[in-house]
Amino acid sequence: MASPREPGERPNRTVLDRPPGARYAEPDPGPGDAPDPAAPARGVAWAALVAVAGAAAIVVLGGPLAISPGLLVVAFLMGRFVALALRAGAGSTINPGARAATAAGLAFIGILIGQLGIWLFARSEGGVLGLVDYLGQAFGWIVPAQLVVAAVVAWWTAR
Repeated sequence: MASPREPGERPNRTVLDRPPGARYAEPDPGPGDAPDPAAPARGVAWAALVAVAGAAAIVVLGGPLAISPGLLVVAFLMGRFVALALRAGAGSTINPGARAATAAGLAFIGILIGQLGIWLFARSEGGVLGLVDYLGQAFGWIVPAQLVVAAVVAWWTAR
């Protein structure tokens, strides 16, 4: 015996193969379409590229343009962007302490490379002083201040 129908019930009930809202969902990525997860090596590579770009900016500003106080701004920006590049590339694959130390070290090395580049530029212009003598006489306290600013800002941003 058939069950009695409820008021408003249709005699022919069809079951959909998927919910109606499923057409608005994004398709599931296949195994080859998965987004590339963050990796420590990629983060370090990105941060190193930013440090090299910052070193080039230091050479241009400190060498041909002879801008001294502006180098502190470049050091600040280098520290900030080195840390941001490291965070973007590595994500959470590096623990915060190691990430901060890596960012500070890369920013510090970037400043050193930039200062070496300034000295090499001065040598190409006929300078005869050694590295430490030249940087001490030409820039004085700005060189150690750059090192500290870049390392501290990178450490603070990356933690």
